[in-house]
Amino acid sequence: MTEMPRKQLPGHIAAALAGAGGPTDSAGQPWEGRSLPAEEKYHNFDTDDGATDARYAAALGRLLDGSGSEAEVVASLAQARVFIPIVAQLAEQTVGENGLVSDKESDMALVTVQAPDGRRALPVFTSSEALGSWHPEARPVAVYAARAALSAVAEEAQMLVLDPGSQRPFVVRRPAMWALAQQREWLPSYLDPAVARVLEDSVAETANPAILGISATAGQGIESLWDQKTEPSGRLVPGGGAGPELTVTITLRPGLDQATVEGVLHALQNYWAGNEHFAESVDSVQIRLRHPSPSP
Repeated sequence: MTEMPRKQLPGHIAAALAGAGGPTDSAGQPWEGRSLPAEEKYHNFDTDDGATDARYAAALGRLLDGSGSEAEVVASLAQARVFIPIVAQLAEQTVGENGLVSDKESDMALVTVQAPDGRRALPVFTSSEALGSWHPEARPVAVYAARAALSAVAEEAQMLVLDPGSQRPFVVRRPAMWALAQQREWLPSYLDPAVARVLEDSVAETANPAILGISATAGQGIESLWDQKTEPSGRLVPGGGAGPELTVTITLRPGLDQATVEGVLHALQNYWAGNEHFAESVDSVQIRLRHPSPSP
């Protein structure tokens, strides 16, 4: 029987194995006599089993069956533990005396993804199993969801995506993400009376006779498609979509030309953008124009 030739190990693995198992650590300190006391608590999640937070799972279940709301799901994250995926990135290599290439420096980096609308998003996972299914090589780092939101802000991400690739993903858009990072209650813009007042004030401020009325409702962008694996057609659930989250319906006087309509929209949008509460509370807007039928 012919013996197959042995495959050569990659250089960085061979170098790591060559230096492993010695009597000292990488700093030259001996292992002998060192121990880790079992009673010492090293972080907040020592006894964590890696499962999804029960409060979040319950809130998500209520959203799915129609008895809950998007705001309740975000609120359930206030004290929830989640996992952030961290991956190693090689920063520098070196060649040892044996001629083998080894990793000299490596950095641990957060994983970010691009949302369908082009914005940057931080993937976050409610269980270690969900993270492992999404990226087997990523290291799960347990943090409170508020801390994950702070990390997303630091990475200049505009949203958190919980459990991407699963049957039940959930998107936390910028206003909710910032509220979570600041540990304060979040109210969706389509339910916020202050946002409605800004819209009404914008009409009064512009005093344009072409505008007959203005109103706000939840945008179709908050809907998310769930259960695609168990239900081939999928199901739209009102909550956790990527946006637009707010639909502003503007009723205009009939018979306006294109230039007049564009002027009305420009004036309104400038007013909204200049209002601090509106800018902070609204993630994305869809404008719907309505022209009432002329009276007979």
